[in-house]
Amino acid sequence: MKRVFCLCFLLMTICSYNTEAQERLLTMEEAVLGTGLGVENLPVTWRADGSSYTTVEKGVIYDVNPKTGEKQELTTLKKINALLGTSLNRMPAYSLTGKGTMRFYAGRELVGINPVADTIIHRYAIPEGAENPLYADEGRFLYSRANNLYWSDREGKEYAITTETDKNIVSGQSVSRNEFGIAGGMFPAPDKFHVAFYQKDESRVSTFPLLDINSRTGSLREVKYPMAGMDSEHVRLGIYNYETQKTVWVEPTDFTEERYLTCISWAPDSKTIYIQVLDRSQKHMRLNAYNVADGSFIRTILEEKNDKYVEPQYQLHFLKSNPDQFIYTTSNRDGYRNLYLCTLSTGAVERLTKVDADVELVAERGRYIYYSSAEVSPVEKHLFRLDMKTRKTLRLTPDAGWHTVNISPEGSYFIDTYSSLTVPRVVRFASTDGKRSRELLRAADPSAKLNYGSIELGTVKSADGKYDNYYRLIKPHNFDPTKKYPVILYVYGGPHSQMVTNTFQAQLRRWEMYMAQRGYVVFVMDNRGTTNRGLEFEQAIHRQCGKCEMADQIAGLNWLLGHDWCDRDRVGVHGWSYGGFMTISLMTNYPEIFKVGVAGGPVIDWKWYEVMYGERYMENPETNPEGFASTSLIPMAEKLQGKLLICQGAIDATVLWQHSLSFVRACVVKGVQVDYFPYPCHEHNVMGKDRVHLMQKVTNYFEDYL
Repeated sequence: MKRVFCLCFLLMTICSYNTEAQERLLTMEEAVLGTGLGVENLPVTWRADGSSYTTVEKGVIYDVNPKTGEKQELTTLKKINALLGTSLNRMPAYSLTGKGTMRFYAGRELVGINPVADTIIHRYAIPEGAENPLYADEGRFLYSRANNLYWSDREGKEYAITTETDKNIVSGQSVSRNEFGIAGGMFPAPDKFHVAFYQKDESRVSTFPLLDINSRTGSLREVKYPMAGMDSEHVRLGIYNYETQKTVWVEPTDFTEERYLTCISWAPDSKTIYIQVLDRSQKHMRLNAYNVADGSFIRTILEEKNDKYVEPQYQLHFLKSNPDQFIYTTSNRDGYRNLYLCTLSTGAVERLTKVDADVELVAERGRYIYYSSAEVSPVEKHLFRLDMKTRKTLRLTPDAGWHTVNISPEGSYFIDTYSSLTVPRVVRFASTDGKRSRELLRAADPSAKLNYGSIELGTVKSADGKYDNYYRLIKPHNFDPTKKYPVILYVYGGPHSQMVTNTFQAQLRRWEMYMAQRGYVVFVMDNRGTTNRGLEFEQAIHRQCGKCEMADQIAGLNWLLGHDWCDRDRVGVHGWSYGGFMTISLMTNYPEIFKVGVAGGPVIDWKWYEVMYGERYMENPETNPEGFASTSLIPMAEKLQGKLLICQGAIDATVLWQHSLSFVRACVVKGVQVDYFPYPCHEHNVMGKDRVHLMQKVTNYFEDYL
């Protein structure tokens, strides 16, 4: 049995909730939808000039003096509805200019009002059929319609940026299936006269049919889906000039046509644009500069290479005080995601955050750089200030937990919103010199009247003995160590995930507590391959997805099952997407351990998964045939012994239906029984009210067979 390593910063890992008898248990609707169980929050928005900030409380916006804390009513939801003739039922997300204009979306309109004078400043209607709307300032709306890109002016006159008739040529939309930090397809320039945009050519990409049952005879919807090892999309960058209404094209010559273009960054003077160009194998990246006037290549600023993979995700941040310098973020150089200061004129690259932990840039305010870091603990996030003159750092969040911060525009103050295992939420105002602080909100525990069992936060050694893997453990209500309880392992385990943090109730999914209240021990652990632990930890899965993840999960489970109150003969596992892949992998590789499993939207064979994600971690079937063969679950079907339920959305465009149906077919061929439940009209995740049905089905399966 492996020794448990407790979290020193928590003093103890066990937190028992509500030891006194309380009123009732969670309902499934509460567990899934969370009705009435959200933790109170205090939204804060800074004015653009930093002169004040606003808070929203019960439908009222208050303007707050940051120095004194004095507040006065700015406007109300009732006044906004009366002014606009709308019926908004909640305060919309808004921004505030230094002049006091409050800007927000109301339905299909972008509205600007003066909340003091109670007048409308502007009201722009989003054109009919427009998608991905983006307000580009100067009264311009950018949007896509079908496969083309458009903009409209203050009077609503529409201008076409692209006029492609070939539906395979798509402009202004996200590319590369949102990998590499890509979250959109339009990039307005600082000078407000240009906009850059992606254009992808999907003509060589294979399609996959999704079944739409909403018509009487049914219909097929074809989706473009580039699979590992197959042809992928070709991407280029357009730069459009509003005045000339002409576009120049940036088409890098680096690598092959199926390269990736990401982290699009404008120079402060809008004369140069920077692109991180990544080869298809994702092992070589060049940061290139291009001339905005004609799209021509200027030079390569720096390069990154890695035998496993390079994964650029962050735009460049040019210093306001020195446009010759920018902050660059990468985990490839020193093993952890850190910040580097790059100087264009000299080519110098200096590591700014010299910590063996993952960090992320929060803001730059003159002399100081603000960043969040995992250096206190991988399950905590804290704010630090870096003095660019002395290179000294100052920690600005003293309380244990996970902190999300909002730095004021001029840099004197910040709003800190945080929680920890036993703290639901605290919102505080503080000065960035660390000298002043006042609490704005301390939320109550919304689950205080429910019979929650204990939640533990701790660590277990990874299977290779090199890392402390963090877990949360939920024990049954009225836990009795002399009894034996069935165990459910909830698993995800894939890249870019972190299921366990020192947040309120350790990032608990309420369904876990629902099951614990009904007599189950529930265990969740982050294994190697997940995020926020450095490059070596993340890249452990390379070319063999599922292998070290399973080894770590079994190491954690063996520790757990070493306790007498766990019933080793009644162990279940549940997960979705990568977690669905892990669920079936665990059940077929360790049939002697798992009695019952429920897998949702599972990857079955990585050759059927998308190029961008799949080739990063698995390469492709030609370069890694052994890895694809050893991780495929098709030949493992005959090893299934326990009860397995597979659920999947029938129009899933992320993990195609081909995956789960192929596994079912393999079970049929081998004479192995398996249960299957599709969710018609749902994509990769079953959401809304139908999710209550899903989780009740998952629950029933464990109740019936575990």
